[in-house]
Amino acid sequence: MSIDVATLKLTKKDFATDQLVRWCPGCGDYAILSSIQNTMPQLGKEKEDIVFISGIGCSSRFPYYMNTYGFHTIHGRAPAIATGTKLSNPNLSVWQITGDGDALSIGGNHFIHAIRRNIDINILLFNNEIYGLTKGQYSPTSRIGLKTKTTPLGGIDRPFSAGELVLGAGGTFFARTIDTNPKAMTKIFLESAKHKGTSMIEILQNCLIFNDKVHSLITSKETKEDNQLNLEHGMPMLFGKDKNKGIVLNGLKLAVVAIGENGITEEDILVHDAHVEDDTIHRMLLKMEAPEYPVALGIIRAVEAPTYDERVYNQIEESKKSTKINSIDELLNSGNTWEVK
Repeated sequence: MSIDVATLKLTKKDFATDQLVRWCPGCGDYAILSSIQNTMPQLGKEKEDIVFISGIGCSSRFPYYMNTYGFHTIHGRAPAIATGTKLSNPNLSVWQITGDGDALSIGGNHFIHAIRRNIDINILLFNNEIYGLTKGQYSPTSRIGLKTKTTPLGGIDRPFSAGELVLGAGGTFFARTIDTNPKAMTKIFLESAKHKGTSMIEILQNCLIFNDKVHSLITSKETKEDNQLNLEHGMPMLFGKDKNKGIVLNGLKLAVVAIGENGITEEDILVHDAHVEDDTIHRMLLKMEAPEYPVALGIIRAVEAPTYDERVYNQIEESKKSTKINSIDELLNSGNTWEVK
């Protein structure tokens, strides 16, 4: 049940617990936690109507640090618990916290089916491209050549793209953000909560112990302006310190151009449409990698589609209309019965 935000008068402090936050000093998870705690009072929901569910990993400590209901589950199985929670009480705001290993390795099957079903939950995937909790093994998003404890000669697996995986599973909402931009995170979290269906947010997060500066091209002060494409629906895809660079469609691929060169004007720049049903351009945006392209950040796709929980409850209501049995007593006494004395 939603309530007027001003009536509730909840603050960030209302969502903090008395638990000692146990992440490494400097971990990007602290900024994500702070942004989530800033977001919660703006949802217009009582704390008792919000649930945080996690699997296993550094990110999965999250439920301990949120003063809401929570469930710390087992490795990779958080989507199953989140689905059951939403179906049992559709009024709950359900948030699943996961990492690149938890979601895309052991939890890959549950992850893609939650996306495919479009259950109305919010998934936050912390992507530091490494296993942090178990001390630095390579993950499904680790880059080719990365040397870790389990790939001492360098990884040879092709990494997953979380966004492409979501779109391939028929995802209706995908956003990407970074742990160094709390303002952008909070904005995306709010839009995620409004979306009806599975919202998936990939947060590019730094693990300073086992994979430090993995996202430095798009987070460092020296290079971020040329390597971040901050998307807004209905706005041209401009980037750069002076917003003098942009993205155009050159044949069947995207290209980087400079305003003023070769007759290029702002009118030539692609305008972002997050709501278009055809995901062709969305997929192209997800494939862009620095330094050849800027990395697409913001809400990349947000389209409407029926949700799994709505369809389940519609089926239940339709069944109620046609059934001749309305209680357990009626069921037990239906058909042929015998009384034993």
